[in-house]
Order: sequence, then C-alpha cells, then structure tokens
Amino acid sequence: MPPDYLDDEAVSAWTASGAPLVDLLRRAHTPGRLTGFRRGGRAAVLVTEPRHVHQVLGVGGERYVKRSHRARPLLGDGMITATGEAWRSQRKLLQAMFTGRGVQRWERHITGAAACVVDRWAERARRGEPTDIAEDVQFFTVDTIWRSLTDRPLDEETYVDLAAVQDVVAALPAEVGGASTLPPEAEAALAALDERMFRALADARVRHRAGGAGASVLDRLLDAAGTDPAYTDRLIRDELVTLLTAGYESSARTLTWAFVLLCEHPEVMERAAGDARAVGAVLSETLRLYPTGWLLPRHSPADETLDGWAIPAGTDLLVCPYLTHRDPEVWPEPEVFDPGRFPVRSPLPPGAYLPFGMGPRACLGTRFAMREMEELLGALLARFEVEPTGPVGGAVFGINLRPAGPLHARVRERT
Repeated sequence: MPPDYLDDEAVSAWTASGAPLVDLLRRAHTPGRLTGFRRGGRAAVLVTEPRHVHQVLGVGGERYVKRSHRARPLLGDGMITATGEAWRSQRKLLQAMFTGRGVQRWERHITGAAACVVDRWAERARRGEPTDIAEDVQFFTVDTIWRSLTDRPLDEETYVDLAAVQDVVAALPAEVGGASTLPPEAEAALAALDERMFRALADARVRHRAGGAGASVLDRLLDAAGTDPAYTDRLIRDELVTLLTAGYESSARTLTWAFVLLCEHPEVMERAAGDARAVGAVLSETLRLYPTGWLLPRHSPADETLDGWAIPAGTDLLVCPYLTHRDPEVWPEPEVFDPGRFPVRSPLPPGAYLPFGMGPRACLGTRFAMREMEELLGALLARFEVEPTGPVGGAVFGINLRPAGPLHARVRERT
C-alpha cells in the first residue's frame, strides 16, 4: 500500500507562502502513518512514527542512504558526508577517541574551557554587566573542540575565524536539493576557516616531524597520513572542519536552548543548581524539545517496503526527530518542558528518542557532547543566578535548529 500524499494544491500553497519546511511537515504529519508530498517531480515521505524511524535509521541503516549531503560545501569529504568504505575507514580511525574511555582524554580540555566561561561570568557579575549567553556557550564549545583538535587553547583571533562556521551553516539548505551555492559572505567565512585550518595543520606537521607529536586529534590524523595515502591535507582539513562543526554547533545550540527554557522556568533552574542528576535531565529534555538535528534526510535507491507501505525507488525519506519527540503516545503533554521525564522510568520504543541520531550513522561524539554540556551547565548553575533581560527570538529551522537571536541576561553570584 502506498503512503498517503498531500494534494498538490496544499504543497503549492505552502511553496507560495515562503514558509519554512517544518510548516509543510507539520501539515503532512499524521501520527502512526507515513505521509508524502511531491515537489519538482520528486517524491518525499515524512517519517515520524518511532517504529518507522527505527526501521529507516536502525534496521535499514544500510538500505536507506544519504543521497547527498546538505553540508558538503562546508564539510567536503569528512566523516559525516562520506559514504561506503571511505566512511567506514574514517569512522574507525576516530571512534576510539570519542567513545568509551576515549572521552576521558579530553577531560582537561573540557574543564579548562569551562573555567574560562565561569571567570567571564564572575567578571560580568562583579561589574553588573549583562552577558550574551548564546555567545558565551558558543565560545566554550569552540574552545573545547579546538583544544581537543590541536592541544592548544583558543585565542580571540582564532575564535573569530572558527565561529564563522555558523554563518556558513546558516546559509546551507534545510534539506537535500536546496540551493547549492553559498552567498558571498558565507564564501568569505569559509575561506577564512580554510586558511585557519591549513595553518593549524602546517604548524602541527612541523611539531610532528620534530618529534613533538602529542595526543590531539590532529596528531592522530597526521599519523594516519603517514600510512594511508587517502589522508591528504584536504581530507585532514575536511575531518577537522567536520569535527569542529559537529563538536561546537550542536552543543552550543543545545546549551542556548537549555538556558532559554530555564529562564522561562526559574523554579527548574533553582532545582538544578548543584544537582548533577537534575542538570543531566534538563539537557535530555532540552534535546527532546529542540534536537539540533531536527531533520535527517535519507534516500531509497531501490524499491522498499516500510512496515507494509510501498517506498518506490528514488523516494526521499525525511526522518524528523523534532516531530517524533512530540508524539503524545510516547511523551504526554509533549510541548511542556518537563525534565522530570528523565531518566525515563520504562524503556522507550526504539526510534522514539534520537537527539543524536541512531543506527550506524549515529553521532560519534554523543558522549563528548553530553560531557561538555553537563560540565558547563552544572558549573554555571551552581555558582550563578541568571535573569534574562529581554526575549529570545523564535526557532529557526535551518540545517540545525537554533534560536533566532541572542540571549541577553544578568548573572549574579549565589550567596
């Protein structure tokens, strides 16, 4: 049986409105069913039911593939965009550094970067000056990943070049098939980023040849280049930018959303102060409401059957964690911010909660991301009271899910 399809008039009306893609997906969303639509001659099917999500990303992870990647102009052939044997080889190299006990090697970088933000807030509190929380947490996550990549702390000049990744990400299409060229300002940001990465690579190579190699990610990539000709300077650049983007964008956005939600619920903020378990629950609930990977496109290169529904070859499948996480059958009162949902008291259906994806292409840095977010959020809530000084913008559904504007607040030392 084929999926239900929206009528062409509904799709045309959405196109003419200029509304974001999420509006069309909300219109197409029918709990428990697959719903499709056609645009420009292509068929797409929305996938939100947990069992369908599990079948596409988990069980069918090798059959439903990435047709192309929206972020290729930024990431090149890095691990996220790579496919087939190249992807397997790249993931194997990096996996040990970001899973299991491998995360422990980055503890000093995480705590060092967090201490910088705590000091910044202490100074703002002493002076009675407001701060932009979105900017502060972004500096932290860029600092953390840069220390891990290069074994060097972040300076302001480097930060400006690296943080410009957000301008490139914002210019990328929300889905496969969007605009393939970047606007001039994004191209300029990408050029500055490339220059910074190749400079870091050159500096690391000098140290490497002099016998001063360390344990950074860049050192591991240079080791790989010594035995595997696939690791050219360009591929090393692509891996560095991939890890930078994945390592700071998602964590920075999640931490910003966490403070947005906590400022709206000060009683939850107070309960989480000094309580590591409550901090973890706040982050888990934030990721439920605002998963940065809110849309995970896949493609069916062959005819498939998904839970009895016919999926013809050439169909795009749009897995949407944002809508899956709002399934009232799994999450009662799904729009309500309630960290008390976590840790979950009974096993969730497979595919019901996937803030970091699932299956063979799930995020490699999940443990790293959770560890750095828990460290910073816990340190800040334990020491400071936070009071917003203005509203934050609404949600922007681009390649990631982010607040539209800054988050200005006053911070005060707890007494």
